[in-house]
Amino acid sequence: MDQHLIEQLQLLSHAMFQKGFFGIHHGALSAKIANNRFIINTKDAIFDNLTTKDLIELTHIQDYRWHQASMDSLIHQQIYSHISEAKFVTYAMPPFTTAYALENSIIIPRDYFAHRILGTIHVYDPKNFDDWYDRASSEIYLEFLHRKTSLLVIKGYGIYAYDRDSLQMAKRIAILENSCRILLLGAQARP
Repeated sequence: MDQHLIEQLQLLSHAMFQKGFFGIHHGALSAKIANNRFIINTKDAIFDNLTTKDLIELTHIQDYRWHQASMDSLIHQQIYSHISEAKFVTYAMPPFTTAYALENSIIIPRDYFAHRILGTIHVYDPKNFDDWYDRASSEIYLEFLHRKTSLLVIKGYGIYAYDRDSLQMAKRIAILENSCRILLLGAQARP
């Protein structure tokens, strides 16, 4: 594995964990290394201290390594297969965005940065959680294509994002999380 890429994933993982976007074993982070290969965290990865052994290289053919990989691997693989601009993919569950999306189908930022950088965001409702993981690998990439976006907020689930640049991907998630925090605090302040 490319040491620079590993260090980039470790830095990103640590920062996103510190911001509360990942839990101890909750989240997923990957990087495309070839048309049919990507690196993703293992299912037992601890995001605060991601090591080389917490990352696994997968091909698009599901072999024995897929059993060690994140349960989100198929979703990442489908995004890489259908969206050529995706170089990095993440699944995160930032608390303010996730909470705001439970009660709102559209996120209309009221702060400057989110308004300018993100604009209005539609929340995707997976409706039935009983079969969500059976549907998620196709519904997520199709929703990305349908909405022409690289940031997808999923009601009750969290955020999926992709980008060519890992820091830009994390920046957009952080901007959205801050904006949802402002929206929630603003709603509490109203009489």
